[in-house]
Amino acid sequence: MKRLPLLLLATVACVAFVAHAPAQIAEKVQRAKIAGIDVIAYPTEVENVVTFRGSLPAGDSFAPASNIAIPTLTGEMLDKGTTRQDKFAIAQQLESIGASIDFSVSGVMTEFNGKCLRKDLPLVISLLAEQLRTPAFSEEEFGKLKKQLAGQIQRALESTGYRAAQAFAEAAFPKGHPNFTPPTQEFLAALETAKLEDVKAFHSAFYGPAQVTLVAVGDLDVEQLKHDVEKAFSGWTGGKPLPEFPKAGAAKGGEQVVAMADKPNITVIVGQPSGLRYRDPEALALRVGTAVLGSGFTGRLMANVRDKEGLTYGIGSSMADDAFTDGAWRIQANFAPQLLEKGMASTKRELESWHKEGVTAAELERVKTNLVGTFKVGLATTDGLSSALLNAVHRGYDVTWLDEYAKRISAMSLQEVNAAIRKHLQPDKMTIIKAGSVLPPQSRG
Repeated sequence: MKRLPLLLLATVACVAFVAHAPAQIAEKVQRAKIAGIDVIAYPTEVENVVTFRGSLPAGDSFAPASNIAIPTLTGEMLDKGTTRQDKFAIAQQLESIGASIDFSVSGVMTEFNGKCLRKDLPLVISLLAEQLRTPAFSEEEFGKLKKQLAGQIQRALESTGYRAAQAFAEAAFPKGHPNFTPPTQEFLAALETAKLEDVKAFHSAFYGPAQVTLVAVGDLDVEQLKHDVEKAFSGWTGGKPLPEFPKAGAAKGGEQVVAMADKPNITVIVGQPSGLRYRDPEALALRVGTAVLGSGFTGRLMANVRDKEGLTYGIGSSMADDAFTDGAWRIQANFAPQLLEKGMASTKRELESWHKEGVTAAELERVKTNLVGTFKVGLATTDGLSSALLNAVHRGYDVTWLDEYAKRISAMSLQEVNAAIRKHLQPDKMTIIKAGSVLPPQSRG
């Protein structure tokens, strides 16, 4: 109940910001290096609420050869208490003011995010710094965490979506690539053998201000924020700069079935490494074309495979995981086992037609309007704007990119889009994953 006032304020703040969102983002951004941290502040007309998020390069790609679970375990230990106070004391402080701090670990980054009232920002920044800098690394908490993570993974293994995504990442990307995912059983074995001393060593080597970004949006006193960051993070040293990652290389192709008993649906992924980072010159054109194929209910895949033929409840295409290296291009769908064969045939037909013939001028204009509108709506909340600012940094842009995005989309030509589709995708060499209760061919309807 103590969190309710803040949640109500945050909701009102998001609505108010929609009405007053400025035409230009970059001109209101204030950016400075404070205690070695890249601090990006954006004051808004929202009253009382501040949203923040940030990151540092300490994700799974940096795991030591001896144990692939170490980065995840390190990040998950951040909110399990510090050398000054246990996790209950920290949780009580946050709960008493209706604030939050959360941590997560991805392939490249360890990220954090949170929300608080303006008056409580100094305390919350100090708690964030304490958790990042001086986690307790309690042996007892470490043991509990290993069991919790193992349990979560075991439960996830029952999901066809999880199994398909794991198999695709393992098959489509080479070892050493940030988008490669090791076999789940290998990760579970690494959890079992992980040692606390290795977690401490990883934290010492990778946690520091060398490439930390902190974005704050909302009712900010920017000078006070700088003071709070300087006070909380002063004297913190170390960390690692973000390296250049190797590209995945050409699409490998191949089909794989992940057999799972008694599942009412089969998750299918058809895709390949895109060969492009988000900031590469032709990446945006391919994203626009991909949206024509399978973004939402207006995409070709939903219009034909779902609405016209009734073969699936959900299907779409997307590009993802391309901020730091070349990402993944894929179609994902769910089919009932008896409709799998027809669903696959329909999906391949739409993919091949789109690849060969390209998108139409009418489709392009519709998608451009949708993309620009969705982007602008996303910027109209403190959560959305803080996320967009951090994403811009991750993708290697200056914050001015947020003002340029709509212009670049609007200027996109039909020739650019169709050329990018044909150049970077190879439907005949895509990896195909089917996870679920796949029936023998003679049993399919």
